Amino acid sequence: MKMRKIPLRKCIGCGEQKDKRDLLRIVRTKEGEVFFDPTGKHNGRGAYLCRDSACLEKAFKQKSLQRSFKSALSPEVMDELRQSLEE
Repeated sequence: MKMRKIPLRKCIGCGEQKDKRDLLRIVRTKEGEVFFDPTGKHNGRGAYLCRDSACLEKAFKQKSLQRSFKSALSPEVMDELRQSLEE
């Protein structure tokens, strides 16, 4: 019996490697739109984050999201990500 390889991704907040399914994917499209991608299948550049608001805040503070997406994020986008994480 062949074992399937479990895809691992690194949280941009805390830096821990975890199973891809345990993390939230944030995606930036070519149009510059940034949002959570619950399916993990949207086109665009993705970054992964633990399901914890502390990791999101740490990523904002360390500018990890901006580095991952190679662009600045507006405060409105950050507020939207905070709100959608709390839901």
